[in-house]
Amino acid sequence: MKNNNLEAINYVLMSASENNVKFIRLWFSDILGNLKGFAITIDELEEVMNNGASFDGSSIQASVRDTETDKVAMPDPSTFEILPWRTKATVARIFCNILDSNGNPSYSDGRNILIKNLSEAKKLGFTFYVSPEMEYYYESEDNNFTKANEQSEYFDQTSTDLIESDLRRDTVLTLEQMGIPVKHSHHEVGKGQHEIDLRHTDALTMADSIMTFKVVAKELATLSGVNATFMPRPYNDRHGSGMHTHMSLFEGNKNLFFDDKLEYKLSKLGRQFIAGLISHASEICIVTNQWVNSYKRLVPGLEAPTYSSWSTNNFGDLIRVPGFRNGREDSIRVEYRAPDSSSNPYLLFSVLLASGLDGIKNKMKIGKPIDIDITKSSNKELKKYGVIKLPETLKDAIDIAENSKLLQNALGMDAFETLLSNKRQEWKDFSSFVTDYEISKYQNL
Repeated sequence: MKNNNLEAINYVLMSASENNVKFIRLWFSDILGNLKGFAITIDELEEVMNNGASFDGSSIQASVRDTETDKVAMPDPSTFEILPWRTKATVARIFCNILDSNGNPSYSDGRNILIKNLSEAKKLGFTFYVSPEMEYYYESEDNNFTKANEQSEYFDQTSTDLIESDLRRDTVLTLEQMGIPVKHSHHEVGKGQHEIDLRHTDALTMADSIMTFKVVAKELATLSGVNATFMPRPYNDRHGSGMHTHMSLFEGNKNLFFDDKLEYKLSKLGRQFIAGLISHASEICIVTNQWVNSYKRLVPGLEAPTYSSWSTNNFGDLIRVPGFRNGREDSIRVEYRAPDSSSNPYLLFSVLLASGLDGIKNKMKIGKPIDIDITKSSNKELKKYGVIKLPETLKDAIDIAENSKLLQNALGMDAFETLLSNKRQEWKDFSSFVTDYEISKYQNL
């Protein structure tokens, strides 16, 4: 169970000493993408870096855990970073891969699952790059904040957006300080809604970055007396928060989605990748949109997909191929618009990659892009286009996922069954819960 990356371990130990680090948080996620972890002191760091730290592994099973299981958190030295907002004592974080008691990778751990899927892509000569658009809301019980919050709209730069802009700016600066590059940031469509786009990198680094992003946004908001929420759709009268995910496959420095001779500059391999995504779109919804609330966002008119269609310019489609910029072959990419910001990034990137690779392996084909409002099409037209409606509820997604060979292979049976058990329990809890809507509508009957 020994960690053999001695050079990287020594770098961590030296960095911790030079920065006078007192505590180190060992981070990992449960099956639903909730951040978990525990802290060690600087005195324990060398031992843990070399041999890992034991803990109760049932915590990675989320709400369906039953009995305690011995697991080992093995730190990944490349993920060591100082947490800039901690002021009373210098605190660092490091992501861990979870091992079983025999020192083997635990495949109920999302990080190991993603590593396994990336290894499959590497065998084919591919490196998987991703870039997410992180949407979220700031909310507060303070009336002055709320009043200012409701003035700003899409891309606004007005003074009424000052409180939120400061928080968004500080979030960007903190991310950059932690080695997470940001491409864009702006106010989104909804009042109080914001978007920060992370610059593309390999999928494992990005999954860690997304986990860190959520912590940074929430911690800085809390310090300002505000809450940052990544709930898929927290308000009835506003857009939901998506995590549109841009993807590309590279071989060395070559973008394999680019072909100068083909329409849209989209290669045959890129088209096969899209075909795989479309083919498996419904069955992977349990990962891309894993919550009951996720399906309140996937409705027509909110720039969120409801059908398995692709286009070049329609923001309501499942997949969009953004326009090509001359001289920027590396900019050709596939944008998958279903995921929301509360998804588990490790599982998300795993199933998106597995779906795309399945399209490549089986040489799947796609038709022409559908550059119309697909939600207004008749059933006859949908059939002609070969378009399928995505699940409308979590229950629909569960029913479809239960028979998915792709999910079983991409996640492994342990994680697959654990995820389904969590989702069945969530739907059961939701189905028996009396909502405010029901009370307001039926109480006087």
